Formats: sequence, structure tokens, C-alpha cells
Amino acid sequence: MEKIENIISYDIRGAIFNVYNNLGPGLLESVYETALAYELEKIGRKVKKQVAIPVIYNEERIDLGFRLDLLVDNLVIVEIKSVEALAPVHHKQLLTYLRLTGLKLGILVNFNSDDLEKNIVRIVNHL
Repeated sequence: MEKIENIISYDIRGAIFNVYNNLGPGLLESVYETALAYELEKIGRKVKKQVAIPVIYNEERIDLGFRLDLLVDNLVIVEIKSVEALAPVHHKQLLTYLRLTGLKLGILVNFNSDDLEKNIVRIVNHL
């Protein structure tokens, strides 16, 4: 993985903690998404929200409505949850998004937690 993804990841973690410290747990994912995008843009990161991901099957493009929550600097995917607990399916979802986009790094975060540190997960696509 390139060094740039690690730097972006560091900035994302800092922004996640800023959002959590200001808003706390228990809100809708869309609230955290908007706040996190704001925090990242404030420090100079380029952020796209709700980016459509096409699926290519037998050379045909299939638009299934897959959307990643945030794409930071066109290199790192951030998938935001506000659930009781992260489940294996959440990890698989992000890994699938990484494979479909060809990107190498994703961050999965569950804001609905009393221990945010344990609810931020880096997921790497080994292409």
C-alpha cells in the first residue's frame, strides 16, 4: 500500500474522533456522514459522498445501486455504520467495495458505540 493511503487514513481517524466527540453515539448514519465529510474537507481532503459503484458482469455494466458512503481523495473508502455492533457482513461489504473499485484501503466505523477505538477497522484489499 502506498504511503499516501496511510496518511489519509490518519487524517480520517482524527476526523472520526472529532465527529464522535462532538456528536456522540446514537444518531443516524447520514448525520455522521455529513459531519465527517465536513471535518475532512476542513483539513483539505477531497471528499465525495454516496459514490455509485457499478458491477461489471460478463463485460456488461450492471447498476445495482451500490453506494459507498465516502470516498476520500479518490483513494480511501469510508463506510459508516450506526448499529448495535459491527457484523462480519459489514466487513465483507467494504471488502467487496474495495474489490469492485480496485482501491486498496477502506475504513469501517461504527459510531453507535461507547468505545469508538474498537469500532474503527482498517480493511485492506490485496488486489
